[in-house]
Amino acid sequence: MLVSLTVGKVDAGVTVLLTPDKRLIEFPSILLPPNISSGSIVDINVSQNATKEAAADRAFRALQDSIYNSFGASEPTTPVLRCRNATQTSVVLEWDPIQLATADLISLSLYRNGQKAGNIPRPLQMHSTKISGLAVDTEYTFHLVLRTSAGTFISERVSVRTHKMTDLRGITITTGILPSAVKDSLTNAVERIGAKIVDGVRIDTTHFVTTEGRGQQWEKAVESNIPVVRPEWVEACEKSGRILGVTKFYLDAMKPGPPAEEASPPPPPEKGEKSLPVPPAHNGEQASPSEEKLDEKVKEKEEEDAQRNGGKQSSSDSSTESGEEEVEVEQKTKTSPQEEQKVRFEDKEEQKVALRPANNGESSKTEHDDKQEASDDDAEDESNAKTAPTPDGASFQEVEL
Repeated sequence: MLVSLTVGKVDAGVTVLLTPDKRLIEFPSILLPPNISSGSIVDINVSQNATKEAAADRAFRALQDSIYNSFGASEPTTPVLRCRNATQTSVVLEWDPIQLATADLISLSLYRNGQKAGNIPRPLQMHSTKISGLAVDTEYTFHLVLRTSAGTFISERVSVRTHKMTDLRGITITTGILPSAVKDSLTNAVERIGAKIVDGVRIDTTHFVTTEGRGQQWEKAVESNIPVVRPEWVEACEKSGRILGVTKFYLDAMKPGPPAEEASPPPPPEKGEKSLPVPPAHNGEQASPSEEKLDEKVKEKEEEDAQRNGGKQSSSDSSTESGEEEVEVEQKTKTSPQEEQKVRFEDKEEQKVALRPANNGESSKTEHDDKQEASDDDAEDESNAKTAPTPDGASFQEVEL
């Protein structure tokens, strides 16, 4: 299609063209002839290029297919979790390598009993983990949560139950330097208790058994904090029928052996039984002559005292009657001075009332005199009470020391 356009304004970059119906079209100046100016008429032929259009469409679709095949055909896989080994207090879990496809990894978390236990460090390189500090004979549930830029993927839940103290199947042993005879006996003992021996120190290795502290495997076990014990530990576990502590079986322990059993206290005697007294132990030495003499003297004194007590008992009956009469006389003598004191105090009060003056100065003197008289009377009363006669007619006085 041929179109005639009139050049309006010519600029360095854009030229304004006018259509026959007076419409403005901005057209690139570089596509116009170089000698045009305002008012020039140019013919532009416009047509559709179907061949090139089809080629462009094919190229675009190919690009879309390549993008889909690269980024949309595959997606991250859900992690598969499983239990590798379980002991009395620990569990070793492992999973398949993570397939992220073209997505970016955000985190890989481990959950225990529905609660987050922590993130797995370096999840693209690590495919196992060990969880310690668990309770004996307890069931736990674990699962993984994978978070990526393509979404979140949750693994299936795995239930694991820790072993009892009598279950020795979870023991995984790595052997070090051992004599051939000791190694053979160790292998037989491990088979009998249901444990297993692995080559090399791994994440599920529970004990490292050796008789010499050297070698590459020994160094790796020490770095991994794996107990290094002697072969006697396996034998002790087999004899006791349960897993034992490793404190006395360490390689550097002085006396390896099973822990000493505490002495049980003797059973208490039954209610019906009576404990017999234990006679004191005698040294078998004979008494000296001086001790025999002392014993004879003590016996003689005891006999004399017994005779005297017998004579006193006969005289005590006759003296009881006279004692009662003396008590009555003493009570009478005690009451008489008390009555005298009451009479004297009444006389003093009457004298104080009669001799009380009106002036303050005289009253203070009389009060002072009254106090002196009262103190003198009290002293006389005390002396009279002290010198009260006794029923026998004898008088006693208290003397201040």
